[in-house]
Amino acid sequence: MDITAGTRASDAERAEVAELLGRHMSQGRLDPAEYNERLGLVYGTATREDLRLVLSDLPALSAPPRPGAKVTGLPIWQRIEGGAWLGVSVLVLLIWAAISIGTGEPAYFWPVWVIGPWGAVLIFRVLTGWEAGAWKRHHWAR
Repeated sequence: MDITAGTRASDAERAEVAELLGRHMSQGRLDPAEYNERLGLVYGTATREDLRLVLSDLPALSAPPRPGAKVTGLPIWQRIEGGAWLGVSVLVLLIWAAISIGTGEPAYFWPVWVIGPWGAVLIFRVLTGWEAGAWKRHHWAR
């Protein structure tokens, strides 16, 4: 990308920088909050120089994966959601165990209503790829 001071940035250049930010986030260089902040700057900027500033403290990336290449691992948002599900699951199980111990008999196993549906939704989204693919097709079709 040719960076000349004061040159207006195109939508394609903004999309390219947004894709680079997404790759940096997936590699752990940006947390979700910083990614969202920088993405707001990308789509609010007018010049190429401002786009360059958004990426100035990040290292250059290797070539993007080839289309159709298998990407290993889960996307960052699915890892965050999975961690939240696991943490809440352990918490509700501990609460249920404390209630059961306190009353001296096993209480109704209500954690299933927290753990089950949430886990089923997460598994559905991982297995189908619904979250990533459907949004991208809809977003770029406009």
